[in-house]
Amino acid sequence: MHDFKYINNELYCEKVKVADIIKKVGSPAYIYSHKTFVEHIRKLQAAFKSVKPLICYSMKANSNLAILKAVVNEGAGLDIVSGGELYRAKKVKCPAERIVFAGVGKTEREIEDAIRYGILFFNVESLPELELIQKVARRLKCKASVSIRVNPNVDPRTHRYIATGKKESKFGIDLGLAEGVFSNTARYPNIELCAIHCHIGSQIVSGEPFVEAFKKVAAFIDEIEKKYKVKIKYLNLGGGLGVIYSNEKPQTAAQYARNILPIFKGKKYRLVFEPGRFVSANGGILVGQVIYVKRTQVKNFAIVDAAMNDLLRPSLYDAHHEVWPLKRSSRTEKEIYDVVGPVCESGDVLARERLLQKLHDGEYVAMMSAGAYGYVMASNYNSRGRAPEVLVKGSKFEIVKKREDYQTLIAGETIPAFV
Repeated sequence: MHDFKYINNELYCEKVKVADIIKKVGSPAYIYSHKTFVEHIRKLQAAFKSVKPLICYSMKANSNLAILKAVVNEGAGLDIVSGGELYRAKKVKCPAERIVFAGVGKTEREIEDAIRYGILFFNVESLPELELIQKVARRLKCKASVSIRVNPNVDPRTHRYIATGKKESKFGIDLGLAEGVFSNTARYPNIELCAIHCHIGSQIVSGEPFVEAFKKVAAFIDEIEKKYKVKIKYLNLGGGLGVIYSNEKPQTAAQYARNILPIFKGKKYRLVFEPGRFVSANGGILVGQVIYVKRTQVKNFAIVDAAMNDLLRPSLYDAHHEVWPLKRSSRTEKEIYDVVGPVCESGDVLARERLLQKLHDGEYVAMMSAGAYGYVMASNYNSRGRAPEVLVKGSKFEIVKKREDYQTLIAGETIPAFV
């Protein structure tokens, strides 16, 4: 699952004591395990080796350049959703033919930059977007490769904020409209409709929603290929595999493969996957220091120097992250705490009602499973500098993103002369 463990009651990341990292970089800090990231890519590669898929890591989950380089080195491509993410993909020299571009609001400039770089295809989310890609490709006198993202109207049984495959979602095109695109390809002379895309949501722990959605999509492809004489080269199945935050029991990569591969037996299109959370969530932790322990008549609060601006998921989704002390105590005394940050919001709670070893001012705790949607969703709210990011590989570690100081906080701001 991950490579964070206790050795002699001290928390380690791979072969490095986490306390030694914090001694050097301070807190709060994000710490990532290189081994965990690459092993999750390898698990997917092994599970689907019989069909030789293209695995495009979804960088929105964690877009640090060091992480991107690590997964690209494993043969993975990248799933991007913005011009900034394309820029990052270029920086780590990800081959263009291993990049797919998703997102509901691509701008004309982003589309042009991606076409010029030669990405594999766009995941198109709407008819207006398809028209814009046609316009840009015509101006550039080329053909743009496109995957139509279909919305199969399947309930993924996950948090409503991360469910994307239901008919009321802003994502994708319903099957009827999608068929209309293939029935009218002459309208898009500068577009090659080469793929179908389906992504129904995130943190899906059950296999049934995937099977239900993919059966619909496979049948849809059979129909349009026969009816409109089109050739689908790729089927992009998105991501969404659940991970363990607490007591979840998600399917493994091998179980996922066993569940869905029979659906595509005998099909000639290549499968594409866009894992994000599955690769990165358990590869990272956020470490914070207990500033004060505040006791009231109804609650104990462990006030730490990490906050909702560092890790938004608990405030946004009521998400659960396990809390581990950096040093396990031999003391048997335990207490129930709300672990909270110093941000001036009642929602600045990282963990509620947790039974932990008795905490004291100055001790450190780790918010586990923080490698996905952690730093990438961080902000400077309350004028707090974002935490550093550290990558560990074996017995080595290095800062891969510096802590923001006060000067960085105000960089780019000016006071006009008329003030």
